[in-house]
Amino acid sequence: MLIVICLLGAVLACRSQKIQASPSLSFTKIPPAAQGGRERVATISGEVSGARPGQRIVIYAQSGPWWVQPWPDHPFVTIQSDSTWSSPTHLGYKYAVLLVDPDYRPEATMDAAPTEGGLVAALKIVKGVGSLPDLPTVPLHFSGYDWKVRTVSSARGGVNNLFDGGNAWTDRSGRLHLRITKKSGSWYCAEADLTRSLGYGTYTVVVRDTSNLEPAAILSMNTFDATAGEEHFRELDLEIGRWGKARNENNAQYGVQPFYIPGNVAQFNEPSGILTHILRWEPESANFETVRGSSLNGDGPVVSRHIFTSGVPSPGSEVFQFILYAVPSDRNPLQKETEVVVEKFEYLP
Repeated sequence: MLIVICLLGAVLACRSQKIQASPSLSFTKIPPAAQGGRERVATISGEVSGARPGQRIVIYAQSGPWWVQPWPDHPFVTIQSDSTWSSPTHLGYKYAVLLVDPDYRPEATMDAAPTEGGLVAALKIVKGVGSLPDLPTVPLHFSGYDWKVRTVSSARGGVNNLFDGGNAWTDRSGRLHLRITKKSGSWYCAEADLTRSLGYGTYTVVVRDTSNLEPAAILSMNTFDATAGEEHFRELDLEIGRWGKARNENNAQYGVQPFYIPGNVAQFNEPSGILTHILRWEPESANFETVRGSSLNGDGPVVSRHIFTSGVPSPGSEVFQFILYAVPSDRNPLQKETEVVVEKFEYLP
């Protein structure tokens, strides 16, 4: 009997040690919930128990995608001798803290939240505490709708572009002008977002000639939900540009996120002249079409059309956006200021 009791005690002690050895994370300071931006920084801190030698902390903030903090080239936070950790972070709506093994290599950005397992020994995700006002924008009225013009930097398109609120405006005829301008040696781009979600329906945009954009200039007309990383941001795209290539047979594309899945991108060659671009967004289908001329009813000569039936998002908090931005290109960097004119935007439910 004594031997049995001793063995039972040893088993229980072993189990107790295993339970105690399981690492855990806690927060002592959580930043506010707010839209991110490189000029919006706060401190996040906490404690870790059960960490093994060599393990470190990695932090992600969610503002659109999940972004590693504070910068991709400085992603690791050292655990102090008293088991505390602390780091600056750019703001986001949620924050994820990971306890990782020495061989873990964090991605700079992720669409979906990080998960525990493998080289991630522990994970804790929290919402920001309280909130801050959204980043400042400039109001704009175009085609009967209210829009917000971005004034601060954004990492859309894989590069951290600067934006100027004066680079999107309407003329006396009501046409929308989008510009990329140069100030103090830096390029400033343009972005205008609808102030409300429209959901399923037909989106029609009439755009003046964009066939001769510089290789590094991109015009994107798309839906985007910054809070829906797990749904690939409910993004449906029509993009005009050559992505930094001097010669590219196709200078336009329709797309459903994520672009890396085969069949989620349909490229085509955009001709010169005024074009009308149409997106018919319905349950389980996204029908893109481009026709020549200014034709709100879509009856011009067809340039291209494509229907996506896989991976099409359902509506949420997405808004329609116009973005004119620059991509990095060593061989064909942006050379001059660029302007695009949008004659009309129309939505029909």
